[in-house]
Amino acid sequence: METNAQTARRSLATEAVHAGREDLARLGLHAPPLDLSTTYPSYDSRAEAARIDEFATTGARPEGPPVYSRLDNPTTARFETALARLEGTESAVAFASGMAALTATLLVRGAMGLRHVVAVRPLYGCSDHLLGSGLLGTEVTWVDPAGIADAIRPDTGLVMIESPANPTLAEIDLRAAAHSCGEVPLLVDNTFATPVLQRPAESGARLVLHSATKYLGGHGDVLGGIVACDEDFARKLRQVRFATGGVLHPLAAYLLLRGLSTLPVRVRAASASAAELARRLADDPRVERVHYPRIGGAMVAFETAGDPHEVIGAVRLITPAVSLGSVDSLIQHPASISHRIVAEGDRHSSGVSDRLLRMSVGLEDVDDLWADLDLALSAGSPLTAAPASAPVAAPRTSAARAAARAAAGN
Repeated sequence: METNAQTARRSLATEAVHAGREDLARLGLHAPPLDLSTTYPSYDSRAEAARIDEFATTGARPEGPPVYSRLDNPTTARFETALARLEGTESAVAFASGMAALTATLLVRGAMGLRHVVAVRPLYGCSDHLLGSGLLGTEVTWVDPAGIADAIRPDTGLVMIESPANPTLAEIDLRAAAHSCGEVPLLVDNTFATPVLQRPAESGARLVLHSATKYLGGHGDVLGGIVACDEDFARKLRQVRFATGGVLHPLAAYLLLRGLSTLPVRVRAASASAAELARRLADDPRVERVHYPRIGGAMVAFETAGDPHEVIGAVRLITPAVSLGSVDSLIQHPASISHRIVAEGDRHSSGVSDRLLRMSVGLEDVDDLWADLDLALSAGSPLTAAPASAPVAAPRTSAARAAARAAAGN
């Protein structure tokens, strides 16, 4: 049996491969088992009643075999254990999607009478909509990072930020934000960075949200969401999950656990290509501005000098589609799709311009990706691209230069 000291010494790459799988050799297995059962037999109904009572009261995982898969599932539990280890938290609770995970978090705080949320734009468009729509009885105050502390009220249940942000890749000082929150939990959407690039819990965030559909799965074939947190909050999330039914399917959990094993390799390889593309885009006259975070990563956003819709229509290797984090590269126009649901004025004030394109860089060869972008940019712009043989100059922005150096070291 491995000790806590042994696992504490492991690197992220090792944890990504082994977390949630430590018992397999003792079970005589190599690959994690997939448990698709929706229910489980029990001949002792009195004992089952006691276990259900305890779960309803505490939200703690039941001891012994599962009772019902909406309450707990062994395959889903393996994924939760692994992600908690990668994020450096006590626990994690998985849901059917990232939005289901955020909904459960808001319901936990709302049930305590803490329905006010302080949030920083930009956020993922549907997160923005959920907070502002009042569908869950929440009230949101939108602030700049410097205004977090002043916006907190006695009924504030949550402060929410996303860094790097979707889609502008704006970054927030997580430690400073956590300090501004005081006793109010800070929720950080870490979907873009993943634990490969940052672990928000180490900077004081109490809750770390992922759309697991993205980098954690990594292949564009699974939906899921997860909140990494302390065990106290996890118990409350499990109670909400059981009551509302937003549980992650075990097959999705199986695919997500498999995705975690290659997460560091995928993120680092894609980040190196993204940094190079950001470098080339920053020197291209057909591009007015490039957004690439200092922390690095596999996301690039850029504002075109010409028509962004023509660029979307002209790509051939890159797939014009929503979502991100897959092994193949995707590009989309946020103002038309991912952030369409956000009011135009709010989009513009948070930096989401009508010419902004967001690209999720995959694992293709970077020169092939650039060749596709080059042709697409020409389709959207009257300007003539520089000859392919011309050397690419250094980027115009110091942020892009710093990010390129950071990604190269990953």
